[in-house]
Amino acid sequence: MIRIENAVKRFPGGQEALKGLTLSVARGEMAFVTGHSGAGKSTLLRLIALIERPTSGQVIVDGQNLSRVSRRKIPAYRRELGMVFQDHKLLYDRPVFDNVALPLVIAGFGHREAARKVRAALDQVGLLHKERQRPETLSTGEQQRVGIARAIVSRPKLLIADEPTGNLDPDLSLEVMRIFRRFNEVGVTLLIASHDIALIDQLGCRRIPLENGALQSEAGAEDQDDMPGDAGTWQQ
Repeated sequence: MIRIENAVKRFPGGQEALKGLTLSVARGEMAFVTGHSGAGKSTLLRLIALIERPTSGQVIVDGQNLSRVSRRKIPAYRRELGMVFQDHKLLYDRPVFDNVALPLVIAGFGHREAARKVRAALDQVGLLHKERQRPETLSTGEQQRVGIARAIVSRPKLLIADEPTGNLDPDLSLEVMRIFRRFNEVGVTLLIASHDIALIDQLGCRRIPLENGALQSEAGAEDQDDMPGDAGTWQQ
């Protein structure tokens, strides 16, 4: 699903965020990018999301070489990708329903189909009963779940998340990861940047450790059945 080949990302001033990075993530895999602050985790995700482009090297997603995606076609590419951010990036002047519906509105879905998809996504994250509330009335964990619902409402094949549990306590963090696991169980590929090694170890998933923009020796996945989840009604 994802193939990174000798990717270098150099910012103005000469700072290299990624240094010849090569890695791959298989279709249907749930993997974690780990490392200290500044290790290159967010930069890697930004390359996959086409927020940044590599200085050299290649980023290939679902068989598509992103260096060949023109600026005009970036919005269409991102509609096939789910993105979750640590700071939620919600619209606080809109209710939960409208926040989750935003990708569908941009994509031109009709009201009836969009409403069905929004409610299915909210049901998966346990917030269907709060669809008319404003985000500021929700807890931090609930706001993060709204962000997750928005990311998966278009049923993407690939979901990337940048420190999605960074502001949550351990119980809420595990709850969020269980939500991700349910999506993974119905075929969604997930790549998650996180520094929470203890939480990742509970999941038994593969770790992709970065240090100063370079790949370190990887930690393999153990048994992924130690945290069961119900795929529910959300299907590809």
